[in-house]
Amino acid sequence: MKKEYGILSIPVIVAALGYFVDIYDLLLFAITRVESLRSFNLSPEKVTSEGEAILMWQMAGLLIGGIIWGIMGDKKGRLSVLFGSIVLYSLANIANGFVTDLGQFRAVRFIAGLGLAGELGAGITLVSELISKSKRGIATSMVAGIGLTGAVVAYFMKQNFDWRTCYFIGGGLG
Repeated sequence: MKKEYGILSIPVIVAALGYFVDIYDLLLFAITRVESLRSFNLSPEKVTSEGEAILMWQMAGLLIGGIIWGIMGDKKGRLSVLFGSIVLYSLANIANGFVTDLGQFRAVRFIAGLGLAGELGAGITLVSELISKSKRGIATSMVAGIGLTGAVVAYFMKQNFDWRTCYFIGGGLG
């Protein structure tokens, strides 16, 4: 007999909080991009070109990570992928606070992208598998709704903290 989980169950809460940090991190570079790249004494043109390059590396990580985590989720289980991806992008966030050059920035955002790609897919799939059909829609909507508030929090963190501190906060949230 399959165990019945409610909409306020551990899988829903973990997936929602994981997605919250996922969105926080995903948008944090966009929110802090200019300030962070200016701290490397780049010209306005370099801020633009390097920002685009770093974003490209993050997106490449997302693409590759989505494939890797999807395969791992089928082989190792959704829960291990959920926690593994959260640990990976949390560590990448912390590392991002310590970058000292653009090569490190690109590499860390790529690694963050790898981790970011796994959380939502594993979380939503896990919730869909564990929540009854009658509650699945509201449960996945809760995951998405709570998760999207991560963008709002990232914005307010940037208003109150240095860009490096914002990454340390994101890593700690994970």
